[in-house]
Amino acid sequence: MTLPEPTLPIRILVVDDHTLFRRGLTALLSRDPQLQVVGDAADAGQAQRRAQELQPDVVLLDNHLPGVNGVDALPALREAAPRARVLMLTVSEDGDDLAAALRGGACGYLLKTIEGDELASSIRRAMRGDSVVSPEMTGKLVAAFRGADARSAGEPVSADRPAPLLLADGPVSPLALLSPRELDILRGIARGDSNKEIARELAIAETTVKIHVQHILRKLGMSSRVQAAVLASGHGLS
Repeated sequence: MTLPEPTLPIRILVVDDHTLFRRGLTALLSRDPQLQVVGDAADAGQAQRRAQELQPDVVLLDNHLPGVNGVDALPALREAAPRARVLMLTVSEDGDDLAAALRGGACGYLLKTIEGDELASSIRRAMRGDSVVSPEMTGKLVAAFRGADARSAGEPVSADRPAPLLLADGPVSPLALLSPRELDILRGIARGDSNKEIARELAIAETTVKIHVQHILRKLGMSSRVQAAVLASGHGLS
């Protein structure tokens, strides 16, 4: 079911130590009438104060801040604005940063290479309660998922050993719902490939891949490609 778009603008706090980036991002987001940048901050301390003052709906948080990194600032930010959804927006493709951000309460991890319309869409999805992660980071998220599962079971961590997955529907794999082409695309998602990379590998149009991804998520009853990647890896599909 498609949820209705919010009737009020989503109020956003931008946290980044580069003045030009903050100004450019503010200008970009202001083109969308449903998004409103209500403030910005250049470091963690200022971000905490501004978050407490403004009580934004969404905080776009860079990781590389002077003094205290964005990941380390998450607890204070969440305390200052408990209802805000925090989205990391960073250049860091480090898997440890990704894992630490999600453990710290961030609802998403986006790279600064993201297109403007995709960023706006991610902000809306975050407001609807979804977790959003850049496709380029999906593979690293799956690796972190496997590692955490193996550690909790007291087993050695190995990229070749997929994490076990408990299925509410019993022993029948939900992957049986997918066509061979959809399985090919799901393998790409599990590797962390973007739609463009999957399209190039399969020699099909990127728009075709996008449509298939939508069908895959609908068949699996999932809301994000991250969930689909975790499911695929749990079944050894990669």
